[in-house]
Amino acid sequence: MTTYAFHASHEQVHPSALLAAVRRAQDAGFDAAMSSDHFSPWSERQGESAFAWSWLGSALQATDLPFGVVNAPGQRYHPAIIAQAIGTLGAMYPGRFWAALGTGEASNEHVTGQRWPRKEVRNARLRECVDIIRALLRGEEVSHDGLVTVDRARVWTRPAEPPPLIGAAVSVATARWCAEWADGLITTGAPPEQLRERIGAYRDAGGRGPVHVQVHLSWDPDEATAERIAVQQWGSNVFPPPACWDIDSAATFDAVSAHVGIEEVRAVVNVSSDLGRHAALLAECADCGVDQIALHHVGQEQDAWIDAFGSTVLPQLRSAS
Repeated sequence: MTTYAFHASHEQVHPSALLAAVRRAQDAGFDAAMSSDHFSPWSERQGESAFAWSWLGSALQATDLPFGVVNAPGQRYHPAIIAQAIGTLGAMYPGRFWAALGTGEASNEHVTGQRWPRKEVRNARLRECVDIIRALLRGEEVSHDGLVTVDRARVWTRPAEPPPLIGAAVSVATARWCAEWADGLITTGAPPEQLRERIGAYRDAGGRGPVHVQVHLSWDPDEATAERIAVQQWGSNVFPPPACWDIDSAATFDAVSAHVGIEEVRAVVNVSSDLGRHAALLAECADCGVDQIALHHVGQEQDAWIDAFGSTVLPQLRSAS
């Protein structure tokens, strides 16, 4: 049966408010939680970007939920440091933590001052990082010279069972590639035919483990307010790859999205004041073979939608399944 997670968007909400929100989500009946990991928001209107790994320790302690995080090792983060972070959370909260690994976005990674590589180079760098992280989580000493460099690293504090490393993909080609190395797949919401194609590519290539989907939504009892929230907070997120990978600042995202309207936003966000409509769209997603759906309300105020979805939408979905 599909489970439903609360997505913690650090780009939009202060970490103290997110901690309160994830506690509220657990009380409202959400099964799990997922965290973003950004250095920069997608828009200056979003206005936040806390350090996810500090927050994750607090959130795991404050709740009983399993958590995942989407991370991009190789530039902003050295893979040995990410292995140590994964190992520590896995050791403290056994069986409750997973990390999804992707190639990242320039808006977060440019802060190191390194050149932003081509996509194929980023893929190759990520593949090196995956092997390094896995070896470190097995307790091996690792030295490596390639697109990343490691000198005699060893992670001393580790869980008995390494946490799953999930592959992040938004295209069929990347989903197929993730099947080579990942313990599961995470992707973003899309029309059912597109979602089935991505998931099918992963499974057909031998992909194992659970499939996670992050669904962006905007809800308010008033339709016009739901639309206004979606455009104001997520209008800068309508651009497909490679634009979303290569734009390197919140100010630039705001400049290029200045004239984005509700119809463009509806292509990437489920916008409705109707809770039944949200339940139907999530059920379509679940029917594509999805094991966990992470719900991301794109507004900055979290309490009302958590309560509404916990009392109405999640029971409808569980009853239907």
